[in-house]
Amino acid sequence: MRNSHPSDLPRCALVTGASRGIGSAIAHALAQAGYDVALIGRSLETLKPVQADLADCGVVAKAYAVDLAEVDGLRDRLAAVLDDFGPLSVVVNNAGMGYTGALATMPLTDWQRVMDLNVTSVFQCIQATLPVLRANGGGTIVNIASVAAKAAFPDWGAYTVSKAALVALSRVLAVEERPHGIRVVTVSPGSVNTPLWDTDTVQADFDRSAMLTPEIVAQTVLHTILMPPQAVVEDLTLMPAGGAL
Repeated sequence: MRNSHPSDLPRCALVTGASRGIGSAIAHALAQAGYDVALIGRSLETLKPVQADLADCGVVAKAYAVDLAEVDGLRDRLAAVLDDFGPLSVVVNNAGMGYTGALATMPLTDWQRVMDLNVTSVFQCIQATLPVLRANGGGTIVNIASVAAKAAFPDWGAYTVSKAALVALSRVLAVEERPHGIRVVTVSPGSVNTPLWDTDTVQADFDRSAMLTPEIVAQTVLHTILMPPQAVVEDLTLMPAGGAL
């Protein structure tokens, strides 16, 4: 197995869902640590402010409009991004959606929408980026899951199943890619104060002041990326000090 130290690999990262919330915070943390960053989001307009902030850190930041919910042909669209951006050593699969609704009455189209974005798009991003990571001698893939993957919350069925699937995907990927020097990290945060709570697919009324901040999650993710090559944090649960909301 290749045991390249993070400092031996290109300090270049790709972050999905980078325009806001956890993704934006992770992109900032990586840039401050000296990583060039490829920013993936649905809209260039929302990515541009993040790109400008990262440029102030003295790194290269490029924005790419890619709708990860459109899974047909997604692997090829991401491969084109990598052709433009260049080598990678870090991939952060952060993009996802929240959804509340009882399993008994949930429309099939809604179920499929959640699975496409929260699981299948990650699978496609992994397939697109693995050849680049392998060619460079290894790297780290971070998948942002949720504490919901390990607990049952009423009306969060589709979201819970999607995040549990992501955890399982990460475990298998970790075993398959270990011989290639690729580490796989699953970070499962509790409630985080992000725009997810403002979306029309989520109906919930929680005390957002008691939640984790995106910056806390980002610093945790960065810590796992900067671990020495002899170690990996494979599965990390990060909770608000007050517990689950």
